[in-house]
Amino acid sequence: MANHRVWGVNMSERRDVIVGIGGAAGDGVASAGNNLALMCARQGIGIFAYNSYQSVIRGGHSWFRIRASNTQPQSVGDRVDLLIALNQDCLDRHLQEVHPGGVVLYNSSKLKLPHAPPKDVQVCALPLEELVPEAGKLTIMQNTVALGAVIQLMGLPLEGIEKLIEQAYGKKGEEVVRSNRAAARAGFDRAKESLVPIDSPLTPGGKPLAWIIGNQALAYGGALAGVKLYVAYPMSPATGVLHWMAKHARRLGICARQVEDEIAVINMAIGASHVGVRAMCATSGGGFALMSEAIGFAAMIETPVVVINVQRAGPSTGVPTKTEQGDLNQAVGASQGDLQRIIVAPTSIEDACHTIPEVFNLAERHQLPVIVLSDLLISEGGTTVPPETLDFEPVIDRGELITEAPADIDPAASYLRYRVTESGVSPRAIPGVPGHLFVAASDEQDEDGVLISDVYTDPVIRKKMVDKRARKMVGVLRDIPAPALEGPTDAQVTLLGWGSTRGVIAEAAKRLTDEGITANHLQIKFLVPFHAAEVSAIIESAQKTISVENSESGQFARHLRAETGLSVDGHIRKYDGEPFEPKHIVEGVKAVLRGDEVVRVLSTEPGWRSEHPPVATGPTGTRTH
Repeated sequence: MANHRVWGVNMSERRDVIVGIGGAAGDGVASAGNNLALMCARQGIGIFAYNSYQSVIRGGHSWFRIRASNTQPQSVGDRVDLLIALNQDCLDRHLQEVHPGGVVLYNSSKLKLPHAPPKDVQVCALPLEELVPEAGKLTIMQNTVALGAVIQLMGLPLEGIEKLIEQAYGKKGEEVVRSNRAAARAGFDRAKESLVPIDSPLTPGGKPLAWIIGNQALAYGGALAGVKLYVAYPMSPATGVLHWMAKHARRLGICARQVEDEIAVINMAIGASHVGVRAMCATSGGGFALMSEAIGFAAMIETPVVVINVQRAGPSTGVPTKTEQGDLNQAVGASQGDLQRIIVAPTSIEDACHTIPEVFNLAERHQLPVIVLSDLLISEGGTTVPPETLDFEPVIDRGELITEAPADIDPAASYLRYRVTESGVSPRAIPGVPGHLFVAASDEQDEDGVLISDVYTDPVIRKKMVDKRARKMVGVLRDIPAPALEGPTDAQVTLLGWGSTRGVIAEAAKRLTDEGITANHLQIKFLVPFHAAEVSAIIESAQKTISVENSESGQFARHLRAETGLSVDGHIRKYDGEPFEPKHIVEGVKAVLRGDEVVRVLSTEPGWRSEHPPVATGPTGTRTH
């Protein structure tokens, strides 16, 4: 065993361990990552994970990054401590990213180091054919060998992975279980013999945590909200919601359907909701574009529906398996005319689960469509949560829904489906309820549902109905919580973000404060309607405001200005397909304080190689990192 422990960093200050697993599609990158995350979760260790992959069945480059801590991580972090290379391409890409004090693990039977590792980085050669001769040509068992080595380096017991192997492979027979247990033990023993463990505070034995993937959280939320129809066309990175629904729908009494395209998807969801069924669908930006007209239809007939847009890098097909926050403009402008909608962006994976029941209540209470803006970072990422924080019995509010006729109904009375009310919300009857006949169509209508369209256009009626629907937003704004400032009110810098960037901004703000630049942050979840008064008060009292978003044009900053009339002092933007890391925001803030107006961040990780180095672009005072 190595007899030295000095690796160029103060390991006693380490608060977490970041494991990067890389290989080609089909190498078992995601399964290895999920197994490690699940094992940690069961031992009470907090996990935040990001899954970066390519849209190929086999080949390409997949990268699963796991951050493990005895406290709950809020972002993927910005270093690699333990690298598991499952193919040569991973070694070529990521070897230089391993930080001092870290370890590189690879199958030396098949792979070779492309160059010397960084200074103070240990190398663990794991010759599969030597360690597990019975594996033969099953190179996929290198995952299990590497996991065994990793848990030893993290200071975790081998029993955790052994129990997981029994559960994961038990249906495949005792021989498969025995082989994988032997592989894990071989990796564990090799690391114990030849490497210095990472000196980390990770300690097992805490209360078990739940491990959830973002798309699963969205699906859980739908099931808990009482969804009875889930309909979708497969489109990454939203397909995971469909996978979960297809697997569990029958047991939960949910009808899950994959149909021919997104036009059919949204119209089926609207149709189901129209007859009283809670319905949900999910897609990405390209599919959402096809849904746009029907979303306007739902608003016109005042039928609630929940549509999830899992954002990816666009426009058009763009980069279908990379993350971005580029669809805010699309959601705000979806469909033609002045239509009422709610746009909400969950701020974390756990929040995604809680958000879906919340917005179903809002949709039915106010009878309008809700657009949920997730992104690949949330939907394909994973996290641990305390099970008790998941609300398995959320409040269900169906609004003014009429499901049966009252006993004393007057058969001569006419039912006004779109009756003008002070709130803008009219009693909604399920079609077929006696005495509640009405027409619902895409044309403008009077209170009783009679269409006015072109031939019978009445300016008075048209204005009356538009005003009625517009009043709904007053009630919606009252029903949703205003965003709150997090951190000291007298901070030097106020960071503004929306949706999925909350965790990384919070971590960057703390790091900045620790370095002597006091920072707070404001995260916007509900984008439409917008708490303009509360947000304006925060911005006007801030010393310096900086927006942080995963888009090139600053869509959120533009939306903020449209709603409040206020501009921020600086911008940090990232649109290369990878999420923000804390260091990107920290360095971006420092650049803004030095005088830059727009800082455009470029990832140097995970291992992207380019013949063209980044150059400064944009107006004077703009810098590309």
